[in-house]
Formats: sequence, structure tokens, C-alpha cells
Amino acid sequence: FLADFLASAFLFNFEDRLVIIEEKDPFARLEKLNKLFIKDVQLLQLEGTIQTKVKYRLQKSQREMYLREQLRTIQNELGMGEEDYNEDGDEYDKLISTAKIPDSVKEKLQEEADKLAKMPFGTPEATVIRNYIETCLELPWSKKSKDRLDIKTANRILNEDHDGLTKVKERILEFMAVKQLKSDLSGQIICLVGPPGVGKTSIVRSIARATNRKYVRISLGGIRDEAEIRGHRRTYIGAMPGRIINALKLAGTANPVLLLDELDKLTSDMHGDPTSALLEVLDNDQNMAFRDNFVEIPVDLSECLFIATANTTDTIPTPLLDRMEIIYMGSYSDSEKLSIARNHLIPKQIAKHGLTKKLIRFKDEAIKEMIISYTKENGVRELERTIATICRKSAKLIVTENLKRIVIDLEQLREFLGAVKFLPDRIYEKDEIGIVNGLAWTSLGGEMLRIEVLSMKGSGKLELTGHLGDVMKESAKAAISYIRKHAHELGIDEDFNSEKDLHIHVPEGA
Repeated sequence: FLADFLASAFLFNFEDRLVIIEEKDPFARLEKLNKLFIKDVQLLQLEGTIQTKVKYRLQKSQREMYLREQLRTIQNELGMGEEDYNEDGDEYDKLISTAKIPDSVKEKLQEEADKLAKMPFGTPEATVIRNYIETCLELPWSKKSKDRLDIKTANRILNEDHDGLTKVKERILEFMAVKQLKSDLSGQIICLVGPPGVGKTSIVRSIARATNRKYVRISLGGIRDEAEIRGHRRTYIGAMPGRIINALKLAGTANPVLLLDELDKLTSDMHGDPTSALLEVLDNDQNMAFRDNFVEIPVDLSECLFIATANTTDTIPTPLLDRMEIIYMGSYSDSEKLSIARNHLIPKQIAKHGLTKKLIRFKDEAIKEMIISYTKENGVRELERTIATICRKSAKLIVTENLKRIVIDLEQLREFLGAVKFLPDRIYEKDEIGIVNGLAWTSLGGEMLRIEVLSMKGSGKLELTGHLGDVMKESAKAAISYIRKHAHELGIDEDFNSEKDLHIHVPEGA
């Protein structure tokens, strides 16, 4: 009876009721009824879950619709309605269609412009796309400077700006000559190596003027992150192109002179190795399709004239050195410094300090004294600072004492600069017992070293002083071995090494 009552009350499916009626055993009938109830409960639970999800989605959709409607109303109140999107999109469409850029670039930019038109106002991604389109449109895809191919004019410009530097000037004139014969010559990659102050950076500026190309300087000193060279991917907040692409934007032409300054000061850390990123830039076989992470479109760098500068090649990786033509720039001689000071530094500082040639005149003897006794360097930076000091002191005298003219001679020079800072190297013309002149090479150029030797009774010990390096110590030992081998020929007691101690001292060895 219980099974019949429950079936009639809770089973709504006719087929389920028929199953219960056909069963004659009361216990079996209750068991079948239990299974049917379990199935119905599971179906009801599933329907409840589905209804909950549908209800949540409807609520979320209604909430988004409500918020979008609110945002649209606020934008309309502020005068930033949907019509602004259309105008913005139309403006970019016009810029892209009229730009003189390759078709592949146009297609890419048009895709980005279409994405931008469909985006809600104020989203971060829309700002990134705008920045991307504007950056690509600013790149000089096909705009080039007209090269100056007149070698005589270029040579005159180079000589006007710099004295000496014959190797560098000759290399640039050779490049221009080949350019005349082969107009599609790709850009060159040169590395100027030399001590500070010899004019590496300034000669590159003159090269740009001589070749009639735009000049852009890229400072590489202290760069640790590869993204500084290759750019950041657009997925990052604040993404921007690398320094190479920014340099092209700044130049406005596809064939500028790009100065890679302080190439030897690049460092690497966990963010990557920037020297590895430069391998693609400085390879003529690869830089015709350079890919910046931000731009993502191949950019042709083959027309650029890359000139790197470095103080030494020791810290530059070998694969990078292999891609460049190395030109070494040595120290200036005293006569070259005199010519540079007379033709360039003095006129520059006179004009910089509001003076004229009528108010101040430098005698050659004073310039030579400045070079020998007040500066000791590879280049001319300290010399220029010394000339600037004299110009400042002269300007003060002219203003305070109403002088009409100042002549910088030796007496006036010492009055302005005080006692000399450096004494010239003394070369002993006559041989002295226990003293010999040696030659040394330093970053400042050639040097003369006095080597002093003292012999005393002992047991063959060798004492080396003067803070000498390993090479100098080995040279001293090699010299003693030579003397021992040729003692008879030199008229020296063959047993001197076992009866004498030698003390070799180099006063300026440190």
C-alpha cells in the first residue's frame, strides 16, 4: 500500500508508474521506487545547478550592460562619446593610407587601427596601440639623406674640424669613393679605439657633416638590459622601442651616422647581455631585417653608417669585434697638440668667454709650456680646460682693470697657473754606473724609465723593488741569466751570481 501511495503522489512519469504496478512483490516494488526517487533527486540537483549558473551569467551580463550604459552616459556628458572613436580611427586610417611606407607595414598598421576602433575608451591596450601606430609612422622607412660624394669638399670639412687623425679621414674618403662607383653600397661598421680625449666622438660628428648625413649619438655606457637595445614587448606596461629605433626616429632618415659611444662600457646581468643584441645590429648580413621587440616589423639598418668608440678592446666580446673594422687612434704628439690648440681650442674658448682676438693673444711659447708643464694626457681635454682657465682669468682682468689687450706669454702664464705641475723627462746623455735608461709603454704613450742597480756581497739573491709587474720581474731574471751565460765575453767574474746580491730598483715602476 505504501509503495502504491508514494508512486501515485510523487511519480509523474506514466512509464515509471507502470513499472511499479507491474511488480507484484511488495519489497521489490519498494526497491524499484527507491531507485526512481534517487534518479529524480539527481535530475533535480542537476537542474538546480544549471539554473544557478544561468542566473549568475544573466546577472553578470546585466551588470556589465548596466555599467557600460553608465560609462556611455558619463562619456556623453563629458563630450567623449562614440563619435570620438570614429574620428580617431578615421584619422589613423588617413595617416596610414597617405604615409610613404612599405605595403607590409601598412597592412600591419591597418590591423592595429581596426583593433583600436573597436576598443572601449580609456583602456590601457588602446594607449599602447596608439603609441605603436605613431611610433611606426614616425620611422623613416624610405626617407634618406642625399650623400655628399664630392671627396674634395668632404676632405676640406674633415680638415677644418680636426688636425691629424689621418687613418680615420682616409677610411671615410675611401667609403665615399666606393659609394660613387657602387651606389647601392651598404653601410659600414667601424670601431674607433683610443684613449680618452683624442677626438673619437667629435670626429664622428665631422664625418656626418662631411657625408651630409644626420648624426645621432647612442650612449652605451652602463647599459645592462638587452631591452635597451632591442626594445620591450608590447605586453609590458610602459613598453617602448629600443635605442636603435629611437635613434632612427630622431634622425628622421634611414641612412644616418649612428655613433655607438663607449661600446667597451657595456655590462651584462640577469636581464640579458646587450652585447648579444648588438650582434644583429652590427652584422651586414642580418641588419637589413632588424626586429625590435616593440615594433615587431623588420627594419632595414643596412644603409646606416655605424661608428663605435671604445677606450680598449679588452672588454669587447670577440664575436662583436669580428663584425667591426678596428681603427686605432693613438695619443697626440706635442706638435699635434700645439696645432690643435692654435687652430681649434683657443678660438673656441675665446668665443665661449666673450673675448676676441684683439683682447687676448696666446704666444706659441706659452702654448708649448702649457702642453709640457701643465698637462700630461693622451688627448687635449685637460689642455682645453687649462685654456678656459686662462680665458676666465683674462676676462676678469679686462673687466676689473680696464685692460685693452692681454698677451699670454711665459710670465703671464705662470702668474695665471702657478708653479709647473710636470717636469720633462730627463734623459742622461752620459752613462752612469748602476743607472740605465729603459723604455716603457703606458696609456699615455711612450715613457722613459730609470733603472737603478746596486751590487753587494751576498749569496746570489735578487731583490726587485718599484712595484713591478710580472713581465718586468721576468725581464730582470732573463737579463741576469744572459749575463751569467756571457760573463766571460763581458769580462765579468763567472761566479758573480753566487758571491753577489743584486738589488734592481725602478723609481717610476708603479
